[in-house]
Amino acid sequence: MRTAWRIIVRVISSLWRVINFVRECILNLFLLVIILVGIAVWGLVSHDTTTPRTLNTSQALVLNLDGIIVEQPSQDKKISKLIGQEFLGSNSKLRQENPLFDLVKAIRQAKEDKSITGIVLDLHNFAGGDQPSLNYIGQALQEFKSSGKPIYAYGDNYSQAQYYLASYADHLYLSPLGAVDLHGMATNNLYFKTLLDNLKVSSHIFRVGTYKSAVEPFLRDDMSPAARDADTRWITQLWQGYLTTVSANRKITPQQLFPGAEAIIAALQANGGNSAQYAVDAHLVDGLKTHADVEQLLTDKFGWDNQQKSFKQISIYDYTSPSKALDDKPNIAVIVANGAIMDGPASDGNVGGETTAQQIREARLDPEIKTIILRVNSPGGSVTASEQIREELMAVKKAGKPIVVSMGGLAASGGYWISTPADFIIASPTTLTGSIGIFGVINTVENTLGTIGVHTDGVSTSPLADISMTKALPESVTQMMQLTIDNGYHNFVNLVAQSRHMTPEQVNAIAQGHVWTGEDAKQNGLVDALGNFDDAVNKAQSLAHLQKASLKWIQEDPTWVDALLSQMQVSAAARLPDQIKAWLPAPLAEVMTKVQQQPGLLNQQTDPQNRYAWCINCGVIN
Repeated sequence: MRTAWRIIVRVISSLWRVINFVRECILNLFLLVIILVGIAVWGLVSHDTTTPRTLNTSQALVLNLDGIIVEQPSQDKKISKLIGQEFLGSNSKLRQENPLFDLVKAIRQAKEDKSITGIVLDLHNFAGGDQPSLNYIGQALQEFKSSGKPIYAYGDNYSQAQYYLASYADHLYLSPLGAVDLHGMATNNLYFKTLLDNLKVSSHIFRVGTYKSAVEPFLRDDMSPAARDADTRWITQLWQGYLTTVSANRKITPQQLFPGAEAIIAALQANGGNSAQYAVDAHLVDGLKTHADVEQLLTDKFGWDNQQKSFKQISIYDYTSPSKALDDKPNIAVIVANGAIMDGPASDGNVGGETTAQQIREARLDPEIKTIILRVNSPGGSVTASEQIREELMAVKKAGKPIVVSMGGLAASGGYWISTPADFIIASPTTLTGSIGIFGVINTVENTLGTIGVHTDGVSTSPLADISMTKALPESVTQMMQLTIDNGYHNFVNLVAQSRHMTPEQVNAIAQGHVWTGEDAKQNGLVDALGNFDDAVNKAQSLAHLQKASLKWIQEDPTWVDALLSQMQVSAAARLPDQIKAWLPAPLAEVMTKVQQQPGLLNQQTDPQNRYAWCINCGVIN
């Protein structure tokens, strides 16, 4: 009887603990919802109850860009807009990512805005962007200048990216102790062969393409001659593109803009090392001015605002365009593929094959949408995910809707794979594209474990089943992987040949993993025209026979769950590496940073068949 009673008590006690656990979970979840709703209300109220600024009828639009230019903001950026930046802390990406198309739209609206009588470029916190993006912003600045409104730029120092935008100014000034840092471009990648050898890690590499250098970090301690020749070609073209644009803006020759290291050193030796005076003498800037001098100049031009205690101005982040009539119903869908192409749903900064395919499907099934623009800014990634996107685009073609691909700074490997269904491809002259090749990597650590006395053994019904990172790769698996990679490359070449109306032999001659600039890609038949996003819109309008183009940007919006999970990730993961790096010696911290900037080598390898169309080294430019 006592035993039965004990069992009943234990059951009731266990049940009671379960009930308490469920109750606490429900109460905590309810409390969390209340807190999030409170944060949202607080954010809205705090923004709405701020003291309104005096509306200036004549003021400058200040492009005080903070951070980088991006094609599409990351999830954190969207979440920051959802719940308010003040709750995300000073390290929020709200001010670290500047959507390209929003900036261009704001500048173009300012051109027509009578209350905006000029632009001031304040670029001291601007970290840069790819060359096609900067050029697109520059075009908007040129359009602004064509209205007769001036552009001023001032900086204590100018990096190359900052100076690229500043060169569009009518009046460009530098601090008397400043400098314009023009030094050229370089690529620097990390190579791990000796490290892997020391760790006794076995890297099994499968690839097709003489120039497919993505796997070289596993195979070598330096760059191969073929990769060096290919990279030298495209990086030289990018630098010449920079010099051509900026020198034209400054009305000097490219040689005057950058006469070379020896000539610059000689000039500095002659003037006692005065970098600011060199910038004036070389016509890089229009003059040297202190902050007080510039403030007085801008006050004379735009007037003084007693409320702001500065010249009359409005930040690009506060600028709201004049109210306009509602646009017509959207008839062109714009889908952005920005980042490495991964399997599954999209993640922060990456293209999700599943997500992007669903967005394309949404546009295909929308009767109001007559054509699609796919904006590609991607180094590629998973072959499986790339094919998932391509197949959905082919369904769009079968539905009779034209597809125009607009290439950003990078549309290589898988980025080109997903571009093949397009009826028309437009690239910037400095877009990096091509890199038509496939590779696979499988690392095993049987030798590493053997050195510490750990060994793996077992039985299998087939050599194909006996795969483990703790065992040597069976020869049959090696042969099968190489056959699969060869087949993937064959499919890639055929896709390009069919879409570009070329023979496989012609494509193979310009493939082999070779990276091309947009200018070379046009000559090789990989793209149809050189231009920017505006040209893509015009082409889409023409192909769909539309009287007027009205865009619908299809993108994922974050939910409250995303906001919560994102902040948990920021707190638990994103900040920890920075804290760790703060304790590391500077050289080691720099190595960690370079590893993070060289994605795909140690993470993000999610393709179920271990096949990647990925230009990992593209765009890693110093």
